[in-house]
Amino acid sequence: MKRLSRTFPAQLRAFEQVKSLIEEFGEAAGLGREDRHKLTLIVEELFTNTVTHGHHGDSDAPVQISLEVTDVGVELTYEDSAPQYDPVAASRRTNIESTINERRVGGLGVFLTISLTNGAVYRFVEGRNRISLTLVPSRE
Repeated sequence: MKRLSRTFPAQLRAFEQVKSLIEEFGEAAGLGREDRHKLTLIVEELFTNTVTHGHHGDSDAPVQISLEVTDVGVELTYEDSAPQYDPVAASRRTNIESTINERRVGGLGVFLTISLTNGAVYRFVEGRNRISLTLVPSRE
């Protein structure tokens, strides 16, 4: 299996099903524990932000998550229908060097999430936020 894709409601309780998707993909793709954990952290941050900030709470709006093994590594495509928001650009604006008193609230989770990947691209396509991330598996 090279690709696995599913759609979930933008509801926090649906994240258990999302985790199952990641585990199923990770096992079929032969990913190690660390890489599965990274994927889970990345998707959890994106999913939680969609529900909490994008839809301002649980919604029946769809969130599509696709995982694919490519020549480069694991490609994660995350799509939601929340209002347009570019987390990749937001992560670039996060000043990790500032002190706790100087830093604005928010943005650190996305910054840390994207830093776990080897590349991230955001596009707004047909009214949907699409984030494509690449994770090069570690050699465990």
